[in-house]
Amino acid sequence: MNTQNWFKIFPARTSPHDAAIRRLALPALGALAAEPLYVLIDTAIVGHLGTQALAGLAIAGIVLTGAYGIFNFLAYSTTALVARRIGSGDRRGAAELGVDGAAVAVVIGGTLMVVGIVAAELIVEAMGASKSVQPYALEYLRISLLGAPAMLFMLAGSGYQRGRQDTRSTLVIAVAANLINLALEIIFVYGLDGGVGGSAWGTVVAQWVAAGAFAVLLFRSVRATGARARPQGAGMRQTLVVGGPLIVRTGALLIVFVGTTSLTARISDTAVAAYQIAFQIFLLLALAVDAIAIAAQALVGNFLGGNDPTAARAAGRRMIEWGILVGLVIAVVLAIFRYDLADIFTNDQTTSDLAAQMILVVALLQPLNAIVFVLDGILIGAGDQRFLALAMIIATIGVWTPAVLIITEIGGGPLALWGAVALFIGARSVGLGWRFRSQAWAIGGAKRS
Repeated sequence: MNTQNWFKIFPARTSPHDAAIRRLALPALGALAAEPLYVLIDTAIVGHLGTQALAGLAIAGIVLTGAYGIFNFLAYSTTALVARRIGSGDRRGAAELGVDGAAVAVVIGGTLMVVGIVAAELIVEAMGASKSVQPYALEYLRISLLGAPAMLFMLAGSGYQRGRQDTRSTLVIAVAANLINLALEIIFVYGLDGGVGGSAWGTVVAQWVAAGAFAVLLFRSVRATGARARPQGAGMRQTLVVGGPLIVRTGALLIVFVGTTSLTARISDTAVAAYQIAFQIFLLLALAVDAIAIAAQALVGNFLGGNDPTAARAAGRRMIEWGILVGLVIAVVLAIFRYDLADIFTNDQTTSDLAAQMILVVALLQPLNAIVFVLDGILIGAGDQRFLALAMIIATIGVWTPAVLIITEIGGGPLALWGAVALFIGARSVGLGWRFRSQAWAIGGAKRS
């Protein structure tokens, strides 16, 4: 066997970048789990309150995931900008970028909270929730939106810490917040009989505690570097300009997942409840690969900030190798334990059986999804957001949209809708893979010209 070719898939020997990848990726895994793990805990607890309650959580959960996800540029753009400044030796400038990003997060989060609460009923109806499910979805959504400013501040704060290559602090905060969330959910839902609303309140309290912790870390950096503590309009605008293409990219991605949820909800309550289980597992386990992508953002940004494109490309290749291996491991575990996983989240056998079938599809997607996630991280770290946005638009409009139109026309079921998602992921892998091989993304300097 040609060991050189084997190594291209399985990273069986060491690389000079392995230690840095592990140091960043392992703690990042816990930090990345914050919002999906909040909803996953909610899913496990609310799932035992009945199918309608779980379906209501599914509708509200995908709206929240979408709303927070579209603003994940607060984490990603901050990571890339800060990493380049750190790589060039400008720690004071990096801290000021963190302050500006946090200010943008507070403004957007407050606006999202107010608009979301007012428009909650229209949003739930637009998602296709049945009359029996709508009350649960509305209650969970309106309460959860009270945590929107905190959640977006957490994104900006974690982005700053990642750019500094400090993912340990974000791990500690994530673990503490989720333990608080779990404890409060048990008390509010089971102890106080709070139902779906009690579940949401537990999450909101945990989010505000985590946001406070990130605020403390940020202002410690401000004092240590002598950076300004007040945000400036120019810096806030820079965050928005860099994040603009990422909003487009994430918006297109959310169209795919929100659209899939909405179409599934129109099939039946059982279908959307099963989809909620499979989708939350998809999100949570994808974070194992996204943790490598976070390492890619920090390392690639740092290398390019220090004018070393060669090291950036080498680190990128290594992280792709590790991503594929992790994706394969996840696929095997999911395939073996799909029925057990489904049973954790619901007592309804019909819902559990359908969820297990969906989880198998999720398992088969993991290796390919791993490649896409890591390539995303590499290009975000390089500041190549415009290409990411373009590639996402092409995959959404050119692949996913025609696929779901055909599936809807022929009356395809929820598994067919997952097939459309698979085609979408495949299209993204082709576009991002081509960009990585072109090396046009590897531009050095404290700022991407």
